[in-house]
Amino acid sequence: MTTTPAGLGHHPETFREDWIEGLADAYARTLRRVPGAYGVVGRHAPRPGRVAVVIGGGSGHYPAFAGLVGPGLAAAAAIGDVFASPSAEQVYRTAKAADGGAGVLFSYGNYAGDVLHFGLAARRLAAEGIETRTVLVTDDVASGPPPVEGQETDPSRDRRGVAGDFFVFKVAGAAAERGDGLDTVARLAARANAMTRTFGAAFAGCTLPGASEPLFSVGAGTTELGMGIHGEPGLRTTRHLTAAELADELVDNLLPELPPGGDGRVAVLLNGLGRTKYEEMFVVYRRVNERLRAAGLRPYRPEVGEFVTSFDMAGVSLSLMPLDEELGELYDAPCDTPAFRSLPGTHTAEDDTRAEVAGPVRDEAAGPVGGGRAPGEDLPVTKALQAALDLVAADEDELGRLDAVAGDGDHGIGIVRGLRAAVAAARAAEPGPARDPHSAGTALLTAGLALADASGGASGALYGALLAETGAVLAKAPAGRGGSPSALFADAADAAQRAVGELGGAAVGEKTMLDALDPFRRALRARAGEALPTAWQAAAEAATQAAADTAQLVPARGRAARMGALGHGHPDAGAVSLALILTAVGTTLR
Repeated sequence: MTTTPAGLGHHPETFREDWIEGLADAYARTLRRVPGAYGVVGRHAPRPGRVAVVIGGGSGHYPAFAGLVGPGLAAAAAIGDVFASPSAEQVYRTAKAADGGAGVLFSYGNYAGDVLHFGLAARRLAAEGIETRTVLVTDDVASGPPPVEGQETDPSRDRRGVAGDFFVFKVAGAAAERGDGLDTVARLAARANAMTRTFGAAFAGCTLPGASEPLFSVGAGTTELGMGIHGEPGLRTTRHLTAAELADELVDNLLPELPPGGDGRVAVLLNGLGRTKYEEMFVVYRRVNERLRAAGLRPYRPEVGEFVTSFDMAGVSLSLMPLDEELGELYDAPCDTPAFRSLPGTHTAEDDTRAEVAGPVRDEAAGPVGGGRAPGEDLPVTKALQAALDLVAADEDELGRLDAVAGDGDHGIGIVRGLRAAVAAARAAEPGPARDPHSAGTALLTAGLALADASGGASGALYGALLAETGAVLAKAPAGRGGSPSALFADAADAAQRAVGELGGAAVGEKTMLDALDPFRRALRARAGEALPTAWQAAAEAATQAAADTAQLVPARGRAARMGALGHGHPDAGAVSLALILTAVGTTLR
């Protein structure tokens, strides 16, 4: 048994046998193994008088193909070795197990090996009196020129089949389930294919079972646009794209290709290729949805998930199929397979339009829509938080690195996200005179809550408490209070220290943000008679030195404490980020 970078160890020579047996064991309620073949057949098949939709292809693409076997979808799937077509013998045996006497529809991606082996199996079945039809899936727009209306030789016939397989199989399976004849099932499947377009992008290659190196690779910091699911070359290489940029590329490559004839609805499939996380795909889909609606299309029953994968390949693809009454009815039809279920009566017209939540729209980067003032008119709290955001954002990667030593590495990302929200909230809530402590207190209270909400996690809660408690002290300061502002802020720092300590259950010396906050408040208290800018600068310097000194401490609180001495020799990320914030605030007081 060998272990690959992709995950578990496998016996490469028995991989296909092992995973098919495991699938059949896990989903025995839905499908069963075809005796003597590398294939699975639905528990509902064969069904006398019903067309058998038989699909298939190589291993490594699950849920395609075996995961899509069940009532309402495919009757059976023939499975090849890794990235290889099933042999004609395997296809033949699988089709025989599924045939109910009404004929067999073969449907699979347009790859040379599949075409040859499924074609041989079809000839053998025909010799035995079993009618077959074949619908090749040719949805990948990156792999060949588009169809030309009226042209005798269709140039799109060279296009490969990728995630759009799902739409074709779904339509064919639904037609067979309702009892349509073989020619009708084939016609509808061919029409679904003609209406389906897919475009994908990859960020990293995949590693096959038993291999020590990836089968193919994508350059660091780049994206391959149009790469195939076996590593076939894409259209072009570009820099690493943001989620919105990636969504735009996907949509821009599909919209000009969409065929006419739909009613405005479009079936949408955002497919993960194996390594891309669902949360990341939802970020991409948010932009995809915006772009499709802006183009006058209505996403109908969109699916976001893994349907045609490539082991641990990193990337996504987008498939679109314009719908009309005929295709829409089949797409809506119920089905039940290991990887996809669609229940009857679960869709209404209202599902196509997301209900809007009452109240102002909130954006972490921009704040409440329509609130606040222009950045150039910012008052002290907003200016201070903006300065903190700028300095922390510049060190975001380093904070993440420090946090990853004994944590989960998200500290930089979380604090930057929280500070963005805090700036927006303060800008909207700071309407008073520039030096009014009550106005500053209200703004800090609001900013603290916004930071905790946007940042999340323990650090977000603690920073939120620090800002909110500071704001509470300033807001409660007696009107016209005499004495030094430094003393007032020293009181606020004392209150913040107590709040953070009580909320987090930590003490000074346990390698947390308190190890920077405590020397700051003590230094500020010692200089309470000095001008605030001078006192603050000295206190911020004390915090910065203390944060650096946390490298000599061993974590004793929170997740990092479970890592023991692993964190020794590295400063605490929370202490460092607090020192950066305090330093940045000081620059706005001068």
